[in-house]
Amino acid sequence: MRTSLDCIPCFIRQALNAARLASEDGSVHERILQEALRWAIDINMDQPTPVMAQRIHRLLRKIVGSDDPYRDVKDHQNSMAMALLPEMRSKIEAATDPLSMALQLAIAGNVIDLGVNGNVTEGDVRESINQALTQPLVGEQIGFRNAVTNAQSILYLADNAGEIAFDRLLVEQLTPARVTVAVRGAPVINDVTMIDARTVGLNEIVEVIDNGSDAPGTLLEDCCQEFKQRFNEVDLIIAKGQGNYETLSDEPYNIFFLLKAKCSVIAAHVGVPIGTHVLAHSNNKNKSLGVALRPA
Repeated sequence: MRTSLDCIPCFIRQALNAARLASEDGSVHERILQEALRWAIDINMDQPTPVMAQRIHRLLRKIVGSDDPYRDVKDHQNSMAMALLPEMRSKIEAATDPLSMALQLAIAGNVIDLGVNGNVTEGDVRESINQALTQPLVGEQIGFRNAVTNAQSILYLADNAGEIAFDRLLVEQLTPARVTVAVRGAPVINDVTMIDARTVGLNEIVEVIDNGSDAPGTLLEDCCQEFKQRFNEVDLIIAKGQGNYETLSDEPYNIFFLLKAKCSVIAAHVGVPIGTHVLAHSNNKNKSLGVALRPA
């Protein structure tokens, strides 16, 4: 998915928000913002937006001298989500269709995204859960169920800290023995890493690997060989969040994208209103089931 002109102001906002979160030093804020503005002049619009985000956050980590400036925030998000887990698991156990309920709750968890909202609260999460329970999911659920039933191996691409607890609920419904969960290879924003997967106990029920990359998405050319081999060999890929959608929606693989459309660019590309919970299918160069993957 190409970078849209509307993504440029978002880069600048995200750079400033990240700088303020990582440091109280105004000179740091100024330096990061100036660099982001310089890069924006020569940005390659044919690349997906996580390429620029990766560059911005590499600079941020270097300037503030921290490998993971969002660690405290991610720990809070994990704790918040884990506290909600018993309640959500009860909803799944009481549902007439546990897989569908777990799917909708997993997508609800995608609201925990500091790249879009720098101050996600428990109220925001509960509102997203209520939306999942009261509004229809947009997408081809029958196609998803059939793909899950027929797959012998599933690669689950996780997205954010906190959200990973919601992912565990869905993984539990997918027959964990055939599932591998992939996380980022290094910290970036509040994206999930191995620490977060272990915090919610995912490593106790499935194999967890990292992709070797610090991009807030899945840039295949930037990922390690082990991940790319697994990516190419599995029967089904489930990809969470906007970053994974932006980097993989044009790839010719059997991928189901689970996300909340949180910005106008993604919403327009998928063909839904902002805020919609989406299950989009990309298979064989964007021949889709359910939600159409539209060109930018």
